[in-house]
Amino acid sequence: MDICIIGGGLTGLVAALSLSETSEVTVLEKKPILGGCMASYQRDRYWIEQYYHHCFAGDRHLFSLLDDLGLGDRLEWLKGSTGYYVDGTVHPLTSPIEILRYPHLSFIDKARLGVLTLRAKGLDLGSLDDVPAGEYIRDHLGDRVYASFFEPLLRSKFGDRRDEVSAAWLISRIAIRSDRGVEGERLGYLNGGWHLLIDGLEERLLSKGCTIEKGTPAVSLEHTGGKWLVNDRAYDAVLATIPPQEIGRISGDKTFAALPYQGAACMTIGLDRDVTDGIYWLNMKDTAPYGAVVTHTNFAPRDRYSEEVVYLASYFAGKPAQGLKERMLVDFCRRFSVPEGAIHWSELAVESFAGPVYTTGFARIIPAYEERGLYLAGMFSRPNYPERSMEGSIIAGLEVAERIRGGPHD
Repeated sequence: MDICIIGGGLTGLVAALSLSETSEVTVLEKKPILGGCMASYQRDRYWIEQYYHHCFAGDRHLFSLLDDLGLGDRLEWLKGSTGYYVDGTVHPLTSPIEILRYPHLSFIDKARLGVLTLRAKGLDLGSLDDVPAGEYIRDHLGDRVYASFFEPLLRSKFGDRRDEVSAAWLISRIAIRSDRGVEGERLGYLNGGWHLLIDGLEERLLSKGCTIEKGTPAVSLEHTGGKWLVNDRAYDAVLATIPPQEIGRISGDKTFAALPYQGAACMTIGLDRDVTDGIYWLNMKDTAPYGAVVTHTNFAPRDRYSEEVVYLASYFAGKPAQGLKERMLVDFCRRFSVPEGAIHWSELAVESFAGPVYTTGFARIIPAYEERGLYLAGMFSRPNYPERSMEGSIIAGLEVAERIRGGPHD
């Protein structure tokens, strides 16, 4: 069977690897490099992801893939400290003492928040799919916890759609991030960078005879004469890992329902100083053109990079604001007292379809792996609900490959 895979992100590459055992596989990737949101920059002395990534202790399919590619010994477990930027002040929130000292929640508020964190893994996410996250927090933890702690997080990540996001997403995110001790959250990272995973997949695919066409977007998709035509070339089957609305755009088939998606604009900065007081993940309560400051070198050892590496995370609907890169950089330098000469370099990565917005009722609109003879898998697939991850993308790739080979239907 001759198969075309549209999209060279993690799901597409994993599916290609599985299918290459029995089929001829062609991967089309619109960007000049593979990886999608897992693509990386190459600096003089190191690689760094365009968008920050880490994994979790339960990601067994990821671990199996790393072992298969000879990368298992590269996986390391690091501590991710957290904090909140409120009224111009950095508040560390990693250790129990730091949490108790946080002045913007009462002791009772903190106790309720702690109980929710402990209970999160045991809650029934299915029953929370139709419940708005804000409503759930206000009902269970009170208006003050929502306004002071959760609303700024939801606003920075989802903007005007924050009131539509389901409690299933929020509780899932709390649960997956509950593996923590007094030094911070326990998170996995690949020593040398996640580009090793993408490069390892590419090398393995090429060794199996797969065709990989980078810088080649799928601009047309048509089913005719029992074949699928992608860019006027015939295939027996097509797997699209792009959002369903993009499938509709290139095929002209408007029956593919548009899923709620958001874009991401992530600035990566190399500089000569730490500005977050040793904190890895600093959420912004104060209004800024970014919702979090993620200091990679307060997570992975700084001596691998010869400089501090910081991400500024921003999300948007539709298109990013004009002049966003300059606005982010100016605000960052002003807010954290960083002189212009301290910035070594900066890059802004923009992805208009960075991931689904898990609005209430999302579980009912998740696409099947096969619709109208076309195979679909990606960040919108069921293994990535209600919180997308590398693990979910790998599972989706494996499951859709099994479906293409004629395995059991979902």
